Amino acid sequence: MQFQCLSSSGDNSPWLVDGMLEGWIWKMAAALKSQHKQINVIIADWLTFAHQHYPIAVQNTRYIGQEIADFLEWLEESIQFSRSNVHLIGYSLGAHVSGFAGSYISGTNKIGRITGLDPAGPLFEGMSPTDRLSPDDANFVDAIHTFTKQHMGLSVGIKQPVAHFDFYPNGGTFQPGCHIMHVYNHIAQYGITGITQTVKCAHERSVHLFIDSLLHNDKQSTAYWCNDINTFNKGMCLSCRKSRCNTLGYNIREERLPKSRQLFLKTRAHMPFKVYHYQFKIHFINEIQGKPIDPTFTISLTGTKEDAKNLPITLVEGINGNKTYSFLITLDTDIGELIMIKFKWEGTAVWENIWDTVQTIIPWTKGTRRPGLIVKTIRVKAGETQQKMTFCSQSIDNVHLHPAQEKTFVRCEDRFPRQNRK
Repeated sequence: MQFQCLSSSGDNSPWLVDGMLEGWIWKMAAALKSQHKQINVIIADWLTFAHQHYPIAVQNTRYIGQEIADFLEWLEESIQFSRSNVHLIGYSLGAHVSGFAGSYISGTNKIGRITGLDPAGPLFEGMSPTDRLSPDDANFVDAIHTFTKQHMGLSVGIKQPVAHFDFYPNGGTFQPGCHIMHVYNHIAQYGITGITQTVKCAHERSVHLFIDSLLHNDKQSTAYWCNDINTFNKGMCLSCRKSRCNTLGYNIREERLPKSRQLFLKTRAHMPFKVYHYQFKIHFINEIQGKPIDPTFTISLTGTKEDAKNLPITLVEGINGNKTYSFLITLDTDIGELIMIKFKWEGTAVWENIWDTVQTIIPWTKGTRRPGLIVKTIRVKAGETQQKMTFCSQSIDNVHLHPAQEKTFVRCEDRFPRQNRK
């Protein structure tokens, strides 16, 4: 028999609009019960203690944590229930309540698991492990950080790692569909409280990501160990070797590590949140003399299941000289195995004027090839399948790319049939 305890924050902070039990509580309880027949879901209702000025609510997290610990000890004594089957799930301040419950329970054995859903940041950020949720509070601790961006001078969710695996969807700051640019939509829906809803949207996204993991077993989101979001956005962290990746949410692979591991992933703006991650590495040779150029590219992918067309590529730096550039592309759908790439330089009249100017200064005779970009190969790694592929230009004799041109790349082994290889 398993035991799930849900602890919301319910605090009177600026990112929660009322003192009622949030509607997601019932959705999560139903989702948990749909996973197992032998399961008990208990909701810790501490609204009286949480609906206070924030510093007082923070102090009360310890008291409520002790109450939950006492309740779990009573369960053990009354029905011979094993604390290893306990899974505490806490949102915001409730995450730290769960941590205190795990640390206050008597004896040497720990409770089974704690999941912190965007654990609260103010008055917890930078505190010692004994004063917040930490990996020592249960046999296994995971946390999902979705709004660590500062708001009104304070971080709503805690930024520092507090678990064995800490997940930072979309970098852990703003979430898709929750950006400040969507505040007008929220105001139209909620009135003046729409501003609060915009902040609450990202903070509460952690909850809905967890519910999503319960409802969509066939679309589990994978996250990857990385030093920071900027490195991740270059696609350089899509490895699953040596526990470098894990599944976000309920179905996480439980593994105690000597040090907290920070994992990153991208998500969509709505359920199911899963996207498919790809690293693209393109080696450019810039034949154009002078300053680095900053062109706009789009890429179209052909897979065995579906196609993805006209995906924009963002390079963090201009193309100069002879260099390999790495970037991340995410897809909302599973296109299957990638079999062909179309790579286009989205040229404009400005580029054509540059060519005309260059030709005036350094005229070339008829038949002389004008300078451009040389793109010989594109290397791809699929995060979800861990498959690595190399694509070569379909045209062996023409690997030059100019504005408004599109080049087709196929799997290198497909371009050279096996019987013709030496």
